Amino acid sequence: MSEPKPEAAALQAMSINLAMAAAVKGVDVVHSHTWYANLGGHLAKLMWSVPHVMTIHSLEPLRPWKSEQLGGGYALSTFCEQTAIEGADAVVAVSKGVREDVLSCYPRVDPDRLHVIHNGIDPDIYKPEPSPETLARFGIEADRPFALFNGRITRQKGLPLLLAAALRLDPRHQLVIVASSPDTPEIAGEVAGLAQRVRDERGNLVWIDRFIPREDLIHLHTHADVFVCPSIYEPFGLVILEAMACETAVVASRVGGIPEIVVQGETGYLVDYNPDDTETFTTELAGRINELLTDNALARKMGKAGRRRVLDHFGWPAIAARTVELYDSLRPAVA
Repeated sequence: MSEPKPEAAALQAMSINLAMAAAVKGVDVVHSHTWYANLGGHLAKLMWSVPHVMTIHSLEPLRPWKSEQLGGGYALSTFCEQTAIEGADAVVAVSKGVREDVLSCYPRVDPDRLHVIHNGIDPDIYKPEPSPETLARFGIEADRPFALFNGRITRQKGLPLLLAAALRLDPRHQLVIVASSPDTPEIAGEVAGLAQRVRDERGNLVWIDRFIPREDLIHLHTHADVFVCPSIYEPFGLVILEAMACETAVVASRVGGIPEIVVQGETGYLVDYNPDDTETFTTELAGRINELLTDNALARKMGKAGRRRVLDHFGWPAIAARTVELYDSLRPAVA
């Protein structure tokens, strides 16, 4: 029996959207998030004459590598997103960077319908939780500094760039990578080859190639000296908030919404990304990681500043209040 083609995933998502639209009769407002559900929100708006609010986290035109993963399904996902975003009563961008991207990619969207409401996390869940037992279970040496990466194996997350930077890291330091679910066999092979080179040339690479429970991830954040986010495209950067809430300093690309989270020189470091000069990027990335792995006092200071920033700006109560305020502003359209 042949495997289903990747286009089938997009068609299946669209069929589920039909069921979503049919199931929401009688509601006052529909709110969709990502192209998987955006078309359902748009159809519900048309069918039931209710406002449609959509949250945009990432934009399909800015993720061309998805054509490797979805084939013709990428054209369908782009269609769903464009149709919904141009017809929505309100569009929530998760960062100022995303707002600018929306206006660039979809110039027909009225800027007055675009609202910036950041994502958030629960700092009562994401907080420092030491666990030497977790480190031992994953083969991480508790008395040796380490940098941590957590993310999918996809072009967007920049893992090949981090592996290139790893060759410039002090070999005394550990690099811990939690990465799985490659988008394609091609990128899986590319990353595997780079990882093997790191093992051969510097060692001290701990690779966790599976999804791990949130509790374990919190333990890793807590013990890490620095969290690294080398993304080439990052609309917001929720993983960065999770690290900061656990008092972990951050080194990240200066792309998308990341500069709205990381305060340069206070909660971590931002590294300029230029797709035409990745050599400079990986060199500076390695330099900043080395700095924090070497200077434990600075890493701790930035980590504590990061948690304070999460508590002050990215807790759910304030974000929920802004969302409710947006819903209330659409009530005249319901009456």
